[in-house]
Amino acid sequence: MFIRQMTYLVALARERHFGRAADACNVTQPTLSSGLKALERELDMRLVIREPRFMGLTPEGERVVEWAGQILADYESLKQDVEVFRGGLRGTLHLGVIPAAMPAVARLTGPFSARYPQVAIDVQSMTSVEIQRGLDRFEIDAGLTYLENEPLSHARKMALYRERYLFVTNRAGPCANSQAITWQDAVNENLCLLNESMQNRRVLNNIAHSIGLELAPSVTTNSFLAVCSHVSTGNWSSIIPHTFAYIFAGCEDLALIDLVEPVHSQMIGVVASDRDPLSPVARALLACAGRLDLDAELAQGPLELAS
Repeated sequence: MFIRQMTYLVALARERHFGRAADACNVTQPTLSSGLKALERELDMRLVIREPRFMGLTPEGERVVEWAGQILADYESLKQDVEVFRGGLRGTLHLGVIPAAMPAVARLTGPFSARYPQVAIDVQSMTSVEIQRGLDRFEIDAGLTYLENEPLSHARKMALYRERYLFVTNRAGPCANSQAITWQDAVNENLCLLNESMQNRRVLNNIAHSIGLELAPSVTTNSFLAVCSHVSTGNWSSIIPHTFAYIFAGCEDLALIDLVEPVHSQMIGVVASDRDPLSPVARALLACAGRLDLDAELAQGPLELAS
């Protein structure tokens, strides 16, 4: 019963509404309210401000939510751990992935799924800031993100591959037949880039600033799909991670060109909460990641498009 009450409180803190929290917990609103009141009696403190609708949590309630998230995560990990004795790892791996790493994520989840077929995988597109928040709040088991540019705190890390950068443009464009293009020339093109809420864009800004340049795209977005849409029209070019060569494979209208002066790379890797014991699915994912050589694997892909 205590675990169920904690679930109600965490759902209410997330949904900020009694009805939506009840729906999320698959119970009626009176059942949820009764459970929350029972939790308040158990802890002998007021957790929820009701007037009569939800108005927020008390300071004590906010603190209890933090502990509740950890308690529920530990309870789920406990169930996963003992399930191993009944026939293998089960449950769901909740994985947050930055958009720049999406083209490579299946090269991690594929081997993981093959090794642990009874574990479902939930992949969510997240910014690096959202991954940090998700780990801190026990909402995800692990993340796939940058390790060096803006390192996450209180996280254990496993390097996977180094991200390089390509210039993508229309085959009819003036740069299309080049073997390589300098950053100086690339920033002078009509660019569509991610906006500055995305760490990939902040990485590109840092590279440009390091050689005295300023990125000034005419279109910005928080979606690589929108970048692809604009580049495909032939009116824009972009700067993309080299793994997107897999996404553009077969697009005969596009040219992918190596970016030089400087040639730069950023480490992408798996992150999980720096706590013991680690959740069984996160521990299994890190072990799986440690057996991979994605740098070598990704170098064998369709990068001939860049030539």
